[in-house]
Amino acid sequence: MRSPVISRARIATVLLFALLALVPVYSTLFSAPFYLTLFARVMIFALAAVSLDLVLGFGGLVSFGHAAYLGVGAYAVGILAYHGVDSVFVLWGAAILASALVALFIGAISLRTSGMYFIMITLAFAQMLFYLAVSLKAYGGDDGLPIAKRGTLGPFDLKSDVQLYYLILIALGLALYLGHRIVGSRFGRVLEGAKWNERRAVALGLAPYRYRLVAFVISGTVCGLAGALLATLTNFVSPSYMAWTRSGEIIVMVVLGGMATLTGPVIGAVVLLVLEEVLATLTIHWMLILGPILVLVVLFARRGLWGWIAGRHG
Repeated sequence: MRSPVISRARIATVLLFALLALVPVYSTLFSAPFYLTLFARVMIFALAAVSLDLVLGFGGLVSFGHAAYLGVGAYAVGILAYHGVDSVFVLWGAAILASALVALFIGAISLRTSGMYFIMITLAFAQMLFYLAVSLKAYGGDDGLPIAKRGTLGPFDLKSDVQLYYLILIALGLALYLGHRIVGSRFGRVLEGAKWNERRAVALGLAPYRYRLVAFVISGTVCGLAGALLATLTNFVSPSYMAWTRSGEIIVMVVLGGMATLTGPVIGAVVLLVLEEVLATLTIHWMLILGPILVLVVLFARRGLWGWIAGRHG
């Protein structure tokens, strides 16, 4: 009985990536570079949403400060580039390492709480980092920090928007593969089991805190990579990358697409950001239209858009 559902899900995933892969072709044929930039940005936020889904959807941890790692990754690239570092291996490596360390520190403290306390402490840490970025006047402060140029990464010339686009697409595909391997492993089963019944997990001799901390660090690290890609794409970093509203937007992507699905947040990111662009061209009051649409999706697609696509409506 499960095979038709799995088949539909796989077909939809392949179709989604095929369409994303064809965006540069469309952009070139119709001289529409806007779509190349738009969908590159969509995939970066999809990467951030997938990373959040690991702890939110599978771990049951509502992190309301997830954009902090997006900002940390972006600022690691921006600050090093400001000081003359142009090796992408160094820039992105620093972004990944910095995000992992920040996630380890925040997670080690935050995961000792639960429920509303966990939500508020993750939000508090994110706001601390936000105001730290605002206070860094040497690196632009509230105005942000421009990045002079892009570098190269192996066979990829990042000065080419098309090559950077495909590199982002590869990063998203690898993140989804890594996510599916994690959630399908014993580690993922323990993480999800602790989400539903933590006391039973403890009674079985497991340590949910350790599993959640590892998942939290992995999630923050992947989101940091998304921040590095965002800084490279835009040649700019800003404190707004780690604002609480950005964290809320990433949560909406996960819920809209479907929690605990991994591919769902990608759908959520595509629909939300494209819908924002379309509505913003129609009216300055586009949020009044977007809000009811999101409410309707939550009410009538309880498992998100991905659940509806895969045939799981309950």
